[in-house]
Amino acid sequence: MELAETTILLLVIAAFVAGFIDSIAGGGGLIAIPALLVAGLPPLAALGTGKLQALFGAGMAAIAYARGGHVDLWKLAPLALVAFAGSVCGALLATILPTRLLAQVMPIALITIALYFAVKPDPGELERSARIPFIFFASAVVPVIGFYDGVFGPGAGSFYMLAYVALAGYGLLKATAHTKLLNFASNVGGFVIFAAGGSVLWGLGLMMGAAQIAGATLGARLAMKNGSKLIKPLLVITCLAMAGRLLLT
Repeated sequence: MELAETTILLLVIAAFVAGFIDSIAGGGGLIAIPALLVAGLPPLAALGTGKLQALFGAGMAAIAYARGGHVDLWKLAPLALVAFAGSVCGALLATILPTRLLAQVMPIALITIALYFAVKPDPGELERSARIPFIFFASAVVPVIGFYDGVFGPGAGSFYMLAYVALAGYGLLKATAHTKLLNFASNVGGFVIFAAGGSVLWGLGLMMGAAQIAGATLGARLAMKNGSKLIKPLLVITCLAMAGRLLLT
């Protein structure tokens, strides 16, 4: 599929912004995927190419947070495999599930997340006791979000973050750091299925991936420097913006 140079440039810019937003608050998919659709890509190609470029942003953000000492990627690897498996299942069903229905339900979920972080006095840096056993978090919560990421995608990072804060008792910065590897893993799961089906534009995805790396690196650095002072408002704004975007679709 041939795209004009101007269109490619705009998609690369969109990927940079998506990587920046996603590394802090999640929701980069609702920037990149609509941009790919507007550029004229078929829905499955937009999802597949979107997964490819998102791998770079989520992966770079995970590495940046690990280097900053906020997450141990090796210890988190088993949970990432669970997210991967959930995403594979979701992607396998992506062509037959009513994704339009998911798009109608999503605004309500995203507004709920925004309200949770907006009105909660201090979800910030302090950790609390987990509200559910870790085994339930790992075996039920993570694969469900991974499944959603495989079948639809946008907002998955915000869902992972909400789960870590509300259920696992993590502070916002630690939750953000742990979210990135899970988001990367579920992106890989979806990508594998879409790539196997030939629904990936490799050249475009790699160019957007390079922009994702730059955006994610900048976003992660700012998040580690500013903590919840940056993450909380951006998370609220991003969730509301995603909800508004879906309502207007």
